[in-house]
Amino acid sequence: MRLEVRAPAVAGSFYPGDAAKLRREVDELLAEAPERGGPDGLKALIVPHAGYVYSGPVAATAYKLLGRAAARIRRVVLLGPAHRVAFAGLALPACDALATPLGTVPLDRDGVATARALPGVLESARAHAQEHSLEVQVPFLQRALGEFALVPLCVGDAGPDEVAAVLAALWGGEETLVLISSDLSHYLPYALARATDEQTAAAILAKRAPLAPEQACGAYPVNGLLREAARRGLRGELLDLRNSGDTAGDKRQVVGYGAFAFYESN
Repeated sequence: MRLEVRAPAVAGSFYPGDAAKLRREVDELLAEAPERGGPDGLKALIVPHAGYVYSGPVAATAYKLLGRAAARIRRVVLLGPAHRVAFAGLALPACDALATPLGTVPLDRDGVATARALPGVLESARAHAQEHSLEVQVPFLQRALGEFALVPLCVGDAGPDEVAAVLAALWGGEETLVLISSDLSHYLPYALARATDEQTAAAILAKRAPLAPEQACGAYPVNGLLREAARRGLRGELLDLRNSGDTAGDKRQVVGYGAFAFYESN
């Protein structure tokens, strides 16, 4: 039986297209990220999705946490916003695996079947074909986790309760990580972006949904996570909060990046 594989769309632009260079860059970003001795029970992450030169150092602070949990995580439920195709609800890809220069990652068949049966979930190869918000997370996951399966969902126009219901159905146990892909504010002057993103970070930690798309481009998937995290009593932690003016761009117009972790109580 021939597997349908989604080919990488932004390799060579958002991140290196050469496998050796990509492996080296991700490993260096992870090595440079600070060590954190946080609590056990890591369940969910919010991670930015720009080009690695811009958001890679912030993303790495989240993926560094997976070192302690890699032995137990076998499935990643990955949600990111739709940048290129407008649609209502959440979209699964029409494939069996996702490819990056580092290899292919299989979709979790049971998770995909569960998601496909839910209201508001559709299948759309077009929504996933050129979408970067999910793709840029996969090389980090490949290096941090090794072998795992994915349930990738591109989120269009969907309310917090709709997204939360999908997350609840896919929540699983300690073998499942929920990963939300989102940048923060876009194209504000540096000082205003800092103030805006600090307010957004406070709202995320307080699990105050809904955020507006002006606060986070992945507001719709973030809002679903915040709704479900509040319902389940998860505790949030801010790992990093910077913007492109801090990493690789000028300060006239910047994009904000935040990394957050959410933990289940023992």
